[in-house]
Amino acid sequence: MLSAYNSATDASRTSRAALRRSTERILTTQVGSLPRPIDLRKMWDDRLVGRPSFNQQAFEARVRQAVAEMVARQSECGIDVVSDGEQGRIGWTAFLPERLNGLEDRPVIRTGPTGGGMGGRIAARGEFDGYMAERARLQAMGEGREYIPTPEAVQALSVQTINTGPVSHKGFGPINEEIDNFKAALAKTHVVEAFLPSVGPDNMGYQPGQVEYYRSQEEYLRACARGIREEYRAILDAGFVLQIDTPVAKFNALGMAIADFRKRFGLLVEVFNETLEGLDTDRIRLHICYGGGRGPHSEDVTLPEFVDLVLQVKAAGLSYDQNPRHEWEWEMWKEVKLPPGKVLIPGCVGHTNDVIEHPELVKQRIVRLARVVGRENVIAGTDCGFAQSVFGPKIHPDLVWAKFKTLAEGARRATRELWG
Repeated sequence: MLSAYNSATDASRTSRAALRRSTERILTTQVGSLPRPIDLRKMWDDRLVGRPSFNQQAFEARVRQAVAEMVARQSECGIDVVSDGEQGRIGWTAFLPERLNGLEDRPVIRTGPTGGGMGGRIAARGEFDGYMAERARLQAMGEGREYIPTPEAVQALSVQTINTGPVSHKGFGPINEEIDNFKAALAKTHVVEAFLPSVGPDNMGYQPGQVEYYRSQEEYLRACARGIREEYRAILDAGFVLQIDTPVAKFNALGMAIADFRKRFGLLVEVFNETLEGLDTDRIRLHICYGGGRGPHSEDVTLPEFVDLVLQVKAAGLSYDQNPRHEWEWEMWKEVKLPPGKVLIPGCVGHTNDVIEHPELVKQRIVRLARVVGRENVIAGTDCGFAQSVFGPKIHPDLVWAKFKTLAEGARRATRELWG
């Protein structure tokens, strides 16, 4: 594999190149977050509650080391396009108040079991109340985890981000630290390409009561887009691929009629394209999914119902999940023409189940899609990320690495079938 980040010259050259494609073989990647080592999770615990024993320098050093560990482990498992594992973030959106003005964390008042992103009609009907209550009980017991965060840390994380003022970017210190840690880790290993994820502007406050300063949700959305664009630009300027995470289950999508959902998502597409204007969109990939947590997927919006809108986003790559509820959707590509320059990154292994997919199954998922849209337009990925703030990973790290290995082996088998 190529080592694209061992010098400033290479990074500069890579920043001008388009997203790597599967021109010679099926490439592999994943969605971004990876399980944090237990000792780092304990450090996050200490940082959250402000314990006197917390040492900022030791914490920063452990984050750098964890990034290096994650990059090396991905490469060892056969992942071609790697991330930093989001080791320097407490969660996929929880870090935002540190980077954007106008956001404030406040305690969450919970009135009953939550659905892990499965809200809307399901919650209203109470169809899975028993399941959610049992899951909450197991989580309270620790569910056999190696590390259970202290009650103080859980309380510190039980917050909701509220918009209290004009949104703007605070400065490049945190993102530059991530970039530097990632480059240092990449200099020690060999990969085909590297990406850093960032949050879509629609995921910075989407529940009722979260927007206090702006007059409307749209006004707030556009302000968030302007603020987070600075992070997008920094990632691209550093020579990395930018991945924008925008789960479509947000904004209580499950409770919306399809027409209303399409109207809302259409606005997001408009905002995305305005935000990406002037950026190197050939180096951007969009990740959509139906929520990263465990939970029932009985009423998700299906991709064929809005894929025409998704394909309008000016990003070269489209990463999406194929959890068992959605695996059938690959057939839509027989009718939907993939625009020139687009690359599909379907999830070929799951992120919330303990099953290690057989490499033959991974191969089948790759080959059937590649025969429709072209082998060069498919990169094998994962359904979603694998870390979940300080509460621990969705599945044990042993299973994550096993899934990565089967993903790589499935891609090798698909390569043999597609290239001969």
